[in-house]
Amino acid sequence: MKHIVVLTGAGMSAESGIKTFRDANGLWEGHDVMEVATPEGFAANPALVLDFYNQRRRQLFEVKPNQAHYDLAALEANYKVSVITQNVDDLHERAGSTKVIHLHGELLKVRSTGNPSNIKNWETDLVLGDLCEEGYQLRPHIVWFGEDVPMIEKAMQICETADILIIIGTSMQVYPAAGLMHYVPQDTPTYFIDPKPNIASQHNLTVISDTATAGIKKVVKAIKT
Repeated sequence: MKHIVVLTGAGMSAESGIKTFRDANGLWEGHDVMEVATPEGFAANPALVLDFYNQRRRQLFEVKPNQAHYDLAALEANYKVSVITQNVDDLHERAGSTKVIHLHGELLKVRSTGNPSNIKNWETDLVLGDLCEEGYQLRPHIVWFGEDVPMIEKAMQICETADILIIIGTSMQVYPAAGLMHYVPQDTPTYFIDPKPNIASQHNLTVISDTATAGIKKVVKAIKT
């Protein structure tokens, strides 16, 4: 059974109504990312940061997977499929994908500020005073700027076993995630789906200038022929 590795970014969830991570002006939902997505921002104003992610978490319950999420999950009927996503939503899982790696954390999880390995499922608001068993404040289970990406090595290992690589909705300019495509075996057929691609088709790379929902249908058709 062929192994399809899928790398997804903000463009994957955009059609579900989740805004892409950053606007061109560097703001995320009207906030400076340095205020809400760094350890320094959390230290300076933890209440603001917790409220920001509470809003993102609430928004997540108002949206649904789009057809691209479902089409990717459906590939598991005929292929081994590993999804490596930069997204912090759970839309891949809700659509039925069973092997999902979240590089940048998950909105529906929190972790202890004193013990990073103490991770809990969390679906309600998180506020100051919500503590782990050891008495440490809980924080969003999100990889902030300046923090290590704990799942990156596992993602690299997965990419090394790819027979087909599909990249959807990410510019592949955010490292270390951007380096993953270089870990797939040489000459692996690669499909890059983005409405405004920053690269051109070449050799084993097929660029599809389209949305996630339209682009994935073209890829499914191509790999079945």
